[in-house]
Amino acid sequence: MSETIQAEERIDTAAPTAGRTVPLSRGLSTKLLLLTIVFVLLAEVLIFLPWIASYRLNWLKERLSTAAAVSIVLVQGESTSLSRTAQNDVLMAIGAKAIAVRDGGVSRLLVVAEMPPQVDEHVDIASIGMIKGMTGALDTLFFGGHRMLRVFGPVGDSDKEFELIMPDNSLRNAMLRYSRNVAFVSLLISLFTAMLVYAAIDLIMIGPIRTMTRSMLSFSEAPDDPGRIIHPAARADEIGVAERELSQMQERLQKMLSEQKHLADLGLAVSKINHDMRNILASAQLMSDRLRQVKDPTVQAFAPKLLRALDRAVSYSEGVLHYGRTQEPPPSRRRLRLRQLVEDVHGLLDIEQGIEFVNAIEPGFEVDADSEQLFRVLTNLCRNSVQAMASDNESALVRRLAVSAVRLGSVSRIVVTDTGPGLPPKARENLFAAFRGSARSGGTGLGLAIAHELIRAHGGTVELVESIGGRTTFAVTIPDQPVRLDQARNGLRRPA
Repeated sequence: MSETIQAEERIDTAAPTAGRTVPLSRGLSTKLLLLTIVFVLLAEVLIFLPWIASYRLNWLKERLSTAAAVSIVLVQGESTSLSRTAQNDVLMAIGAKAIAVRDGGVSRLLVVAEMPPQVDEHVDIASIGMIKGMTGALDTLFFGGHRMLRVFGPVGDSDKEFELIMPDNSLRNAMLRYSRNVAFVSLLISLFTAMLVYAAIDLIMIGPIRTMTRSMLSFSEAPDDPGRIIHPAARADEIGVAERELSQMQERLQKMLSEQKHLADLGLAVSKINHDMRNILASAQLMSDRLRQVKDPTVQAFAPKLLRALDRAVSYSEGVLHYGRTQEPPPSRRRLRLRQLVEDVHGLLDIEQGIEFVNAIEPGFEVDADSEQLFRVLTNLCRNSVQAMASDNESALVRRLAVSAVRLGSVSRIVVTDTGPGLPPKARENLFAAFRGSARSGGTGLGLAIAHELIRAHGGTVELVESIGGRTTFAVTIPDQPVRLDQARNGLRRPA
């Protein structure tokens, strides 16, 4: 056994620590940094749409304004006075194919290099709104470059309307350069913003969370070390509340582990004492049996009391060890004839002369329970009743223990009633608490605690119905096992 324990300890010691530390790529800091960059870029994208629309509109207005200045000069003079070379230079400077002016409903072509066969898009500067401007900008950015535009509209306070015929490749190239610059600046803004947000949140949140994580990992390695308990900071926000709650939880857990260690040491000591106590009590029982053979009346009077004292000592030791088990096994439930089980309990009880036992259960009454566990429950309840009535020495008192049962639908209710002196107030307050719910001096209170645990495993209850002078009643309620729907269907399908 020791070799097995040592091997398990070596395995635990050699267990990898993977999972207790978080890699940088999956840490909260990295996630926060990446999310901040993504969110800022998304915000920049939303801002970019009106920016690019405004850039396109301003670019077209600048070209139209330049054309308007040239047109005014030409209108005041003779357009034919310009040579072909000069006209081409003017158009090349603007990036247009033709310039025209509309005055009083009459359109006049001022300068032309070559008239395109068709115009793909008409752009009215005066009627471009926000939505129309953004859709037009996106259309030019993604699908332009090979279109011919007719750009027209008033310029300044002039009552004339000026027109330009121009390709959109220069416009698209300018928009691409602008977009590239905006993307570069947006990326820089995102990185800068992310670093600022990261530094602020790391100082306010991530750092304290990292400290709490390290404290939990350190505390789990040595929960009995008071130095592993986190020291909360004097903060009034949620982090401060979490640190204080974690510190209090670690203190409570450390105290609980210390108490459990003391209880474990106590249980080990009790088991060692019980091992030697059995030998001592066995020897005492052998000697007490020989005392019965002595004819001395005084010895004959004290021998039964000595035997009962030894039996109580044995029962006390066994009860303490039995309660110290980690957990009762789950009940193995079957249909039982309750009257026969109560008769077995009656045969086990050491009932003194003058105490009447009444088995008031119908012969055909059945209960769905674990026979061994229900036997222990009824034995504990009946033994408590017998011991309570045995303390009454007055011969005129009625000393009766009765066990009855009734079925309410699918629930069996077993009632144990005695005519003893009743439970004292202290016992009623700690009825099912081990070592505190005893009704007699020297008792442990384990009987009711064990009975409560066993019946609760059946899905039932043990309750004190009544406890007054001359009448104490306990009721044990056990529901039948619920029938699963698939089992019920299978049962209905079976042939009769």
